[in-house]
Amino acid sequence: MLKNFLGNSPKWYKYTIIGFLIFNIISYFTLGATITSWIFIAEFIFTLAMALKCYPLISGGLLAIQALALNLTTAKNAYHEVEQNLEVILLLMFMVAAIYFMKPLLMFIFSKVFTKVKSKLALSLLFVILSALLSAFLDALTVTAVLISVGVGFYGVYHKIHSSDLDLDDDGVLDRKQLSGETLEQFRSFLRSLIMHGVVGTALGGVMTIVGEPQNLLIGEKLGWDFIEFFKQMDVITIPVFFAGLLTTIFLEKTKLFGFGAKLPEVARKIIENYTIIEDEKRTEKEKYRLIVQSVAMVLLIIGLALHLAPVGFIGLALIVFQTAFMGITDEHQIGPAFEEALPFTALLVVFFVIVAMIHDQHLFKPIIEWALSKDASVQPTMFYIANGVLSAMSDNVFVATVYINEIEAAFNAGELTRLQYEKLAIAINTGTNLPSVATPNGQAAFLFLLTSSLAPLINLSYGKMVKMAFPYAIVLGGVGLWCVMYLL
Repeated sequence: MLKNFLGNSPKWYKYTIIGFLIFNIISYFTLGATITSWIFIAEFIFTLAMALKCYPLISGGLLAIQALALNLTTAKNAYHEVEQNLEVILLLMFMVAAIYFMKPLLMFIFSKVFTKVKSKLALSLLFVILSALLSAFLDALTVTAVLISVGVGFYGVYHKIHSSDLDLDDDGVLDRKQLSGETLEQFRSFLRSLIMHGVVGTALGGVMTIVGEPQNLLIGEKLGWDFIEFFKQMDVITIPVFFAGLLTTIFLEKTKLFGFGAKLPEVARKIIENYTIIEDEKRTEKEKYRLIVQSVAMVLLIIGLALHLAPVGFIGLALIVFQTAFMGITDEHQIGPAFEEALPFTALLVVFFVIVAMIHDQHLFKPIIEWALSKDASVQPTMFYIANGVLSAMSDNVFVATVYINEIEAAFNAGELTRLQYEKLAIAINTGTNLPSVATPNGQAAFLFLLTSSLAPLINLSYGKMVKMAFPYAIVLGGVGLWCVMYLL
């Protein structure tokens, strides 16, 4: 039984999870529900940190079932959390699958970008700016799905050459010998740093607009702000932070600190360049036609999301139908793999909402909210920014923003806040939940999606590595954001 329990996970990990499950029962009956709930949060974060040892859906799921069994929350309340976040779940199910069918187009575009842009610094800035721009108009998770597709595809090209008997650079040495060992490690490091720049870019762009992150929409609705008004309200903080983020990218690439700065090995560039030329020459009429269909789908995606014609998940589903219909993909087994990437993460997110429901039911954040509201009006925005930043890095930024905006809405309706103060606190909540939360993968759904994706093990991206690489960004974005809240808001 122990051998099968959690499969190939290390023995110490299995014993740790069993220890958690036993300790939680003892804690519940001796220390009470509140302290046990905080212990559950710490344990759940541990399962996320060990994502490469065991997918968190399994170990975290056991904890979630136990939280329900101990009545720290109810299935009904967990369902309510899922209901509130249905749009995010639909997005993951359908938008990621829609992007799966665009992979050949993404590979066509990005293989050209990777080989033509010789400067790593220029490439890094391009990734940050593009991700930020797309996240501001589309949404961070969709952009992360594109980044993951590009990363997996590009690694696939490398692996394909690495496991073949080709000599694409005509130097008399088999490419697989040249692409092994140190070259492979450098290539992984190169890809890892680019993808991390990209996901940080999604946070930089996501904070700016009402559509960038799920909580932005909620905050905008509560305050009656439209797209333009939301951007104007936030720009006093988001614009300085964006430029601070770009300066951080330059600094990290120049100094090679925190695991950044690795360049694409020259031998790999040459081999991949020749490989893409051969692939272009080999492309059949059918494949060219499919690229056109995918390009049209990409344009429709941008139009649909920018104009908000429907919930993001619905647009994704429409694009699956459009692409499969016009590319002639009609077999179920051809469509199935498109959903494989995102469904485990979608399931993990539902498990996460059980933990969120527990936080809500046990009022774990209430003392912190009351403490922040008890402060003088002039320092309230700063306190809210700090509290939101810390709690978002621990739990989930959408949940934290939801709890806080509901509390200050209640205070405003009760006449305890002026309209101006209400707006200031809303800005502090939005920026507080979006910026410092890049510190940990559990803070941002996009980061968690990347950590648990099929790309993470390929490029050796663990929880610890992610925290280390995000650390300078978290300090700069969080710090500049705090300064702006204190002195410019």
